[in-house]
Amino acid sequence: MTDKLSAVHPATFAAQAGGVIDAETGAIVPPLHLATTYLRDPDNAYSKGFVYGRPDNLTVRQAEAVLTRLEGGAATLLTGSGMTAATTAFLALERPAHIVAPEVMYWGLKLWLSEDAKAHGLDVSFVDASSVDTIAAAIQPGRTKMIWLETPSNPLWSVTDIAAVATLAKQHGVILAVDSTVATPVLCQPLQLGADVVMHAATKYLNGHSDVVAGSLTFARNDAYFERCVRQRKMLGGILGPFEAMLLMRGMRTLHVRVAHQSTAAMAVAKHFAADPRIADVLYPGLPTHPGHAIAARQMQGGFSGMLSVRVKAGEAAAIRTAAHVKIWKRATSLGGVESLIEHRASIEGAGSPCPTDLLRLSVGLEHVGDLIADLEQALGSNA
Repeated sequence: MTDKLSAVHPATFAAQAGGVIDAETGAIVPPLHLATTYLRDPDNAYSKGFVYGRPDNLTVRQAEAVLTRLEGGAATLLTGSGMTAATTAFLALERPAHIVAPEVMYWGLKLWLSEDAKAHGLDVSFVDASSVDTIAAAIQPGRTKMIWLETPSNPLWSVTDIAAVATLAKQHGVILAVDSTVATPVLCQPLQLGADVVMHAATKYLNGHSDVVAGSLTFARNDAYFERCVRQRKMLGGILGPFEAMLLMRGMRTLHVRVAHQSTAAMAVAKHFAADPRIADVLYPGLPTHPGHAIAARQMQGGFSGMLSVRVKAGEAAAIRTAAHVKIWKRATSLGGVESLIEHRASIEGAGSPCPTDLLRLSVGLEHVGDLIADLEQALGSNA
């Protein structure tokens, strides 16, 4: 990364991919480095700093540097998926380890914590993470090693006061990790609020084009915990591939403009359907009626993300029928891409999910918001 961009706004840094210019050709798009192995020096050293592709790659390093700057951290590790990033964070904890995690969170990770973590010496307590007091009550002095937050949380979009939990974590010597996939570093920087590590399912907003699966961990410090995460990624082969890292860096170039548009459009969709008699509730932190609105307004700057959920008053069958009749929204899993997605989330999560069966999860893309509203209007009309 060039020193010329050291003092610029993060949006400028991201748009120019950190200012990397290829020294040999002058190319303003960084070249893709695919090599898996590197030449030794005559004395058997590796003076250029690269040994093998499993622990390290220059294209990956360049994308990591952009995200480190966006989060205001000390270092970033890119991984092959959001699940790889999250499980790396847990597996790097010293044992025995107790973890406090939200009741409502990304369902795939909750399943891993519920069904697989114990085999790795990890004990997990799930709590109402919107209550700092409830989180405090779940801490087991001497045993709890991490508090894991997801805010806003998928798919109910509840909000946790990161700064308050950071104070609590420091009092108990506990690592605070925050899944900030939905907020993105454009709207919230958990490290600046006291978190120790921030995680992203980079598949979502960071990439933004529904063509890369990736994850990230950005750390506040280069400490012993960071080094254990480095070792986990190295030994288990969790590094992101260089081609995917190149696409991710391309996605981050437009992150700020995409998130700004999606947040504005999501607010318009939320306000419109909050007044619709066919909708029982709109779950969106940007609405003053949302229980976490005041906290979200304090720790998110410039918007409240492009994610919201609506609960269809006529119930589950009507919600599924609504999703079946959209023409512009796409019925698909995932979020944060340029295309708008709709999903009956309870059908995906299955038995044990806290997601109401009348809920539709909406990921607002870059289409004209009037078209998105009109499409939902006509789809809801299918229940008449």
